[in-house]
Amino acid sequence: MQTFMRRDVRRQAMAGGLQLSAAMAVAGLMPQARGLGAIFTLHHVRPHDRRAFEPNRHLEVTPDFLSSAIEQLRSDGYEFVRLSDIPRLLAEPAGRPFAAFTLDDAYRNNAEHALPVFAAHDVPFTIFVAQGFAERTHTLWWETLTDILGREREIRFDFGAGEESVPLTSVHQKLAAFERFVPLVMTGKDEAGAISRIDALARLHGIDPLAITADLTMSPDELKALFDHPLVDYGAHTVSHRAISRLSPEEARYEMQQSADYLQALTGERPVSIAYPYGTAQAICERDQAAARELGLTVGVTTRPGTLHAVDLNRLTALPRISLNGYFQRARYVSALASGIPFRLGR
Repeated sequence: MQTFMRRDVRRQAMAGGLQLSAAMAVAGLMPQARGLGAIFTLHHVRPHDRRAFEPNRHLEVTPDFLSSAIEQLRSDGYEFVRLSDIPRLLAEPAGRPFAAFTLDDAYRNNAEHALPVFAAHDVPFTIFVAQGFAERTHTLWWETLTDILGREREIRFDFGAGEESVPLTSVHQKLAAFERFVPLVMTGKDEAGAISRIDALARLHGIDPLAITADLTMSPDELKALFDHPLVDYGAHTVSHRAISRLSPEEARYEMQQSADYLQALTGERPVSIAYPYGTAQAICERDQAAARELGLTVGVTTRPGTLHAVDLNRLTALPRISLNGYFQRARYVSALASGIPFRLGR
């Protein structure tokens, strides 16, 4: 119950901050926060199939909301650009604010539901592809966990103090269990080992984790077909989708280079951009940014929230992005986020 309440309080606080920021933007306050433009990030784009247990709801927006977000930005005077245009636009500002759209993990709904929206508005976008997802060699642990916890009433698992029984008879218990697993993957010593244990738990309960990957993400043939569309670009997203800062220098470089090599072999065109898995300050470091530059990945995007300013020309392999969050699907919130005010208020 406490976990659920904390999440609810956080969402209410964020909604209040967005409402305040929207009002300030309309009033013309803090204009410097807007900067030169913004990069928006999405994951799933699909009609909402409401379920009682939705721990990843923040990663999902509807096609209608995406369309309204584009319309709002256009009415606010934004020019829609490719991610690869951003270095030039930061060096030589065009006068109008610009917006670029990115989608992480190459979910199949990006082609089924996002592409028609972008095509209707003539907006380019970049999809970041993890080779392990496309080739069905790696699993999406957050999706696997959702399936396990969503269908079971109890599991047994060792979180570090011996195997224990974890009750899952309510949404609150399921959410609390989900949040116990997250640090095992995100901050534990062995991310790959933690994911392997989640996969083993799934199989124990009759769930094939690789089938989830195959169901949700695009195959190589689907990726090749989508790449022919003139609005679509691809970017690297590593092989295994692990936090590269926690890998050895050799592993981290391999993950980035192999991801770029894979896309070049798949499409005939080498990517110039990379999205670091998770994208947090803990998930990437200067070592990884330098490796990206050496590999010819000239634009790197994080999940550090914020708008783009001239200073970002000096950190092109660690650019901020603005997440379009499934809990806040209102057009005025998009204007508020693009204004940059929420990120100044949150400092």
